Amino acid sequence: MKIRIKFAKEGVMKFVGHLDIMRYFQKAIRRAQLPIAYSEGFSPHMLLSFASPLGVGITSTGEYFDMVLKEEMPTKEIVDRLNQAIVEGMHVISARRVPDGKAGKAMSLVSAADYLIRFREECVPEWNYREKIEEFSQMPEILVMRKTKRSEKMTDIRPWIYKLEAAKDGIFMQLSAGSVSNLKPELVMEAFFSWAGKELSPYAILIHREEVYADIGEEGNPTLVPLEALGEEVE
Repeated sequence: MKIRIKFAKEGVMKFVGHLDIMRYFQKAIRRAQLPIAYSEGFSPHMLLSFASPLGVGITSTGEYFDMVLKEEMPTKEIVDRLNQAIVEGMHVISARRVPDGKAGKAMSLVSAADYLIRFREECVPEWNYREKIEEFSQMPEILVMRKTKRSEKMTDIRPWIYKLEAAKDGIFMQLSAGSVSNLKPELVMEAFFSWAGKELSPYAILIHREEVYADIGEEGNPTLVPLEALGEEVE
């Protein structure tokens, strides 16, 4: 039984790195006494797979991992057991059974993510960034110097920005994510401030990831759905 877990990472837990989050959930699964499946071989490990690792310092209400259980369980019971086994700052939002095959591979499915960017109270821009972000979002091309593992090169990131608009208390953006074209919200904000002729102070922004999406559409006709929508509840 493959289960997709959606969870939140908030508060001080935002400072915990991805590898430690993986280890933390391994311990939580043991404490919750879930019938987790293990790999075979000389060094068995839990069958867990996390989707789109989150950077340190970023909060989220849209994180996912898949796990394999050895037996059927009601998904509500899985949520309840895990929430009793984890600390403040972590919260399991949902559990869904996902089929084997493409829909059951969370890491390879990730195509986009939603972010809400807020400014720290002492760093709120004195200029009208809400009006400027609308103008910036209409740019046909946004060139930035993008670092790769081997080099730096000038890249047009505009095709990777699906939505960019002023929100009630900040800036909302939907960006390309995944292994092919993973665009970080920090890079978008740096490009925006540079375009506006302003300086983005270090640690001026707070980043919150709201959702992670899979693309179930055909090539050239994307259809984005939340990863949890590819599964179903089990009574």
